[in-house]
Amino acid sequence: MINPLRRHKSISPAIVSSVAVCGLILAGSMAFTSGFSSLSAGVRAASRSNVVAPPRSMAGQHQARSAMRQSRGTVFSAAAEVEIPVKSDTTTIDSDTAAELYQDMQLGRKFEDATAQWYQRGKVFGFVHLANGQEAVSTGAIKQLRKDDYICSTYRDHVHSLSKGCDPNKVMAELFAKKTGICNGQGGSMHMFDAEHNMLGGFAFIGEGIPVALGAAFQTRYKRDSLKDPNADQVTLAFFGDGTTNVGQFAECLNMASLYKLPIVFVVENNLWAIGMYHYRATAPSLGDQLPHIYKKGPAFGMPGVLVDGMDVVKVREAVGEAIERARRGDGPTLIEAETYRYRGHSLADPDQLRSPEEKERFAKQDPIEKFRAYCLENNLLTEEQFGELEAKADATVQEAIQFADSSPKPDKSQLLNNVFSDPKGFGVDENGKYRYENPEFITKSAAAGLGQFN
Repeated sequence: MINPLRRHKSISPAIVSSVAVCGLILAGSMAFTSGFSSLSAGVRAASRSNVVAPPRSMAGQHQARSAMRQSRGTVFSAAAEVEIPVKSDTTTIDSDTAAELYQDMQLGRKFEDATAQWYQRGKVFGFVHLANGQEAVSTGAIKQLRKDDYICSTYRDHVHSLSKGCDPNKVMAELFAKKTGICNGQGGSMHMFDAEHNMLGGFAFIGEGIPVALGAAFQTRYKRDSLKDPNADQVTLAFFGDGTTNVGQFAECLNMASLYKLPIVFVVENNLWAIGMYHYRATAPSLGDQLPHIYKKGPAFGMPGVLVDGMDVVKVREAVGEAIERARRGDGPTLIEAETYRYRGHSLADPDQLRSPEEKERFAKQDPIEKFRAYCLENNLLTEEQFGELEAKADATVQEAIQFADSSPKPDKSQLLNNVFSDPKGFGVDENGKYRYENPEFITKSAAAGLGQFN
């Protein structure tokens, strides 16, 4: 097999960091355009009085898509261009695995509920986006990763962080803007980052994380093929929503991932709503289809596209598990569309009046936690007593995280200028001709002066 990296004779180790940096630049440069385009689309849609909007629940359309799912999902083959049923393999779920999955989903749900409560009490700050209802995607996908595998999240990143193994105490402390937070209180809800667990961040603008995930996957491929590192077999998972698939980063990154056969899995958490824009109003269908199918965009870039029930943790686990194995053995990327639903508004500042009561009620009956609970009972994997123990453990973990966060100190003023420049020379040159960072009093005095007006 031809190594695509060999076509570029001048490639050097520096390109590893360069690709990641370029990814960040690309995300930043397109962030405003993406946000403005989404806003403009909403304004135009609202102003067109002569356009009849589709039914708000769109139950018929979504149920038609749901009927397409077979035992686990549907793979759209790039070679044959036909939909191929994927056989289900439930034997991978034993009692220990079932307990781990149930525990993780309960932790995610209870953590988000507690976040909402403490937001109302004024302890959690900024824009806060919760993942209630989407736990099956996070748990089913992330819990089968290794610690050295990578993930990139979105602004809905709390549950992703917990599934990756990040300390719940530190995640909650970050929400409380405390010094003990996972980012020392400087990131907040939308910017969780943990180098220890290769959680490469939450991102405030849609699509920002995909180029970063691409950079992580590129450096793995480069280390393995060009530097001959036998341990370079990490897989990267990039999470994003349905609205993100209509911005440029999505297409550009799928193209590069396929071009270099990068070990990355693109996971679309399709909850039907891009803030307040309904999916079926914003996304055009593929040729020959009446409805949009995001997973069918995979074959256009030479990778499999998989449709899976994102409210079923077992099906998500199987679909993503195959994609992870495929990436790890060097067969390239996969695009997975997980149909899910969020049980709260876009953020805690959203009154959630755009979605119909009928739509919300329909998806409430598909609660992924209750669905998995029924699955475990039916297959004699867990007992009612074990469910109670796991739920109590999740409760205790969340309560400990709240106590830790609430009792932790606030960030010190000296942190104000931390993490501004990777190279402290960026602070400039002082009057004496030396770099400012070389002055031991620069950081503390500058921070104190800068924050003085807020005291």
